[in-house]
Amino acid sequence: MSRAKGYPEESELVVCTVKNVKNFGAFVSLDEYDGKEGFVHVRDVATGWVKYIRDHIREGQKIVCKVLGVDSSKGHIDLSLKSVNEHQKREKIQQWKNEKKAEKLLEIMAEKLGISLDDIYNLFGNTLLEEYETLYGAFETVAAAPAEFREEFEGDWVESFIEVALENVTPPYVQIEAFLELSSGAPDGVDRVRQALLKSMEAADGEQVAIQYMGAPKYRLVIIADEYKTAEETLRRVSQAGIDAIVAAGGEGTLKREGR
Repeated sequence: MSRAKGYPEESELVVCTVKNVKNFGAFVSLDEYDGKEGFVHVRDVATGWVKYIRDHIREGQKIVCKVLGVDSSKGHIDLSLKSVNEHQKREKIQQWKNEKKAEKLLEIMAEKLGISLDDIYNLFGNTLLEEYETLYGAFETVAAAPAEFREEFEGDWVESFIEVALENVTPPYVQIEAFLELSSGAPDGVDRVRQALLKSMEAADGEQVAIQYMGAPKYRLVIIADEYKTAEETLRRVSQAGIDAIVAAGGEGTLKREGR
């Protein structure tokens, strides 16, 4: 989380900068918590016996530690380096880098809007942290689905946020939507439409697809995929399966895209 204040929680992973190494342990500053000081005892530096502590940790090094305990009344934060594996370290460092990038993007927004970074947090930054847990997560989500963001939030800042997200962040996934209209005048038309929708879902072939009822004869198709090409191919396959099924049953079916 950006601009974290107070103290970390026990078992939390934190990014630290090594400040001073002694034979009995190392003093570090917590990058995400206003540089608060933490301590890694030599027994928590590495597994097994540590003969020379500087073989494992050195001044100026960026490390990821697990919080063992916090005494806020004394300002003590006990940390462990050996409790963090390489996978956890890579993930945490990437998250930390992403949050630093996100805060830079907020600085760009503050300049665009002519207000301070603190004002940005008060205006919407803190709300986004509550909603998305991380600022970068908010930017990623907006880059993937800006229309939904517009529906959820309002204010003069929304369009600026979307613009900055689209220009600077590559979403981890893409989401596309379309409307499938299926109808049947037969006495059992409802069942025929239901069967057509089942054919659509079968055609998803493992891809992430949701069909939402919007009021007969309209159904929203939501496709989530790693890239647009896959999403579009899945949409074509899913919608065509439903249309073919309802037409074969004597009904009608069409696919409609917003703005088209």
